[in-house]
Amino acid sequence: MSADVSRPIVWSVAGNDSGGGAGLSADARAAEGCAVHLCPVVASITAQNSLGVARVVPVAAEVLDAQLAALAADLRPSVIKTGLIGSAEGVAVLRCWLDRLDQDGGPRVRLVVDPVLGASAGGAAFCDDALLAAYRMQILPRADLITPNRREAARLLGGAEAATLAEVPAQAAALRALGARAVAITGGDSADGADGVDALDWIDTPLARGWLALPRLDARHTHGTGCTFATAAAAAMARGFVTADALVLAKMATTAAIAAGHAAGQGAGPVGFDAGFAGDARRLPRLGCDETPPGPVRVPAEPWPGGLYAISDSFAQAAPLLAAVAAAVEVPGLCALQLRIKRAAHRALDDAAFAEALQAQIAQAQAAIDALPVERRPLLVINDHHAMVLDALEAGRLDAASIALHLGQEDLLALGAAGRARLAAAQARGLRLGLSSHSLWELARATTLQPAYVACGPVWPTTTKDMPWHPQGLHNLGWWARMAPVPVVGIGGVLDEVQVESVMAAGAADVCLVRALAAQLGDADPAAAQRERLARMAAACQRGRERSATLVVPLWPGASLDPAAEAGA
Repeated sequence: MSADVSRPIVWSVAGNDSGGGAGLSADARAAEGCAVHLCPVVASITAQNSLGVARVVPVAAEVLDAQLAALAADLRPSVIKTGLIGSAEGVAVLRCWLDRLDQDGGPRVRLVVDPVLGASAGGAAFCDDALLAAYRMQILPRADLITPNRREAARLLGGAEAATLAEVPAQAAALRALGARAVAITGGDSADGADGVDALDWIDTPLARGWLALPRLDARHTHGTGCTFATAAAAAMARGFVTADALVLAKMATTAAIAAGHAAGQGAGPVGFDAGFAGDARRLPRLGCDETPPGPVRVPAEPWPGGLYAISDSFAQAAPLLAAVAAAVEVPGLCALQLRIKRAAHRALDDAAFAEALQAQIAQAQAAIDALPVERRPLLVINDHHAMVLDALEAGRLDAASIALHLGQEDLLALGAAGRARLAAAQARGLRLGLSSHSLWELARATTLQPAYVACGPVWPTTTKDMPWHPQGLHNLGWWARMAPVPVVGIGGVLDEVQVESVMAAGAADVCLVRALAAQLGDADPAAAQRERLARMAAACQRGRERSATLVVPLWPGASLDPAAEAGA
């Protein structure tokens, strides 16, 4: 970020760590690494070192109020993040300023709460009953995100700490019931991953919930991890990300910070901060689909072919394109052909008649593909109709080696645990799975399902689907291609060969074409025109693939969804 571009402003209302490990010291490191401007508001002063906390002194309410008043007059925040506040009076001052900011006519200030209730080193308690009540009554109902560890979650709820992973989701739901819009119960300090290998954080947000997982690092210097996680989340929210995406980035940032920790004193030293975390594919977490922690990423044995990926709404639309593939033998053909046959387009048919028509079109497409020379046969991809595809595979009516299934994230979740197990069994028999992704949390979730590819879109605005997502642009497509552990397919708004070349140059394995290869009403010779379009697109695809070697990959992705979308979720 250049010096003449203003940074989003984040206030951190937290404690000063005299040992330089946690509190405002960790917040400052994280904020700088995330390219936001941090205003450090001292709410408490601590006497501590790497061995523990000797004393905590909350600043006087009038001193805290004066700091916030000075900032409000000149440095209005996008996000306020809290850490060690130290007193109920301090909470009351903060809540007063939140109310004033809510009423000043500016954009809503988002609030991230790291409820520091005790020291991880030394065990000192920072929170009496009055402060605990203030958190529950004044802070939680206004919080956009709260990031307790499991001990803090239990104390906020007045119950016992979760003894098993299975108890954590209910505690997060209970915290949301107290008013918090989103909850992340961090578990990096708990050695109880699905197999003891992963550090697991449970997230419960308006748009996504599940376990965020990354391999646990064997590190001693972990002082300040909670502060880093909350500040990184606040920074990402200030940069325009919805909460679920901000938590993916916070998980990445914190893991990288632990890896960059260093010794300082005789005890656990502080975490550092790696400003390159957001472009490090090793740090992309996995997000589970339900309350079961996600397993490791496994790349399918069957590779995904690269090139032109056509999408047709019916076999009637696909047939002329397959004929063009057959005729243009000197031109590279298609790597895949997706039949995107929507139920809504066949409302006149009852369910039985629609299923019969769908099966007939799939059979027609497969027969037309089988009639092509082996080297020119695209893989047939069926969109959405997972039950029919799985039934046909299990009955032997479809061959897993020549067909693939594409699902959106809503379909994926609707399968449930039993449906996903059935899908995994089909994948083990050779079925290739493609998954849509539009956001960081969807990408993190997709990686857990062993997909053959992940689609990133819409790259440009599209009229073929109504969706809330911002266009990803070549910027995000390049980031997806760098970060995803499987091939990435660029889709959405691709209409000409310049765009085809750009998508491939951004690092995509395939480029999806919906309207660009379809027959046009003005074609004097439709067959010749379709062969010509295929040739132009194939040449552009090859040019883009050659340019991809010079790709400059963005360090950070861009936000793909307006935070206002969380309000109605």
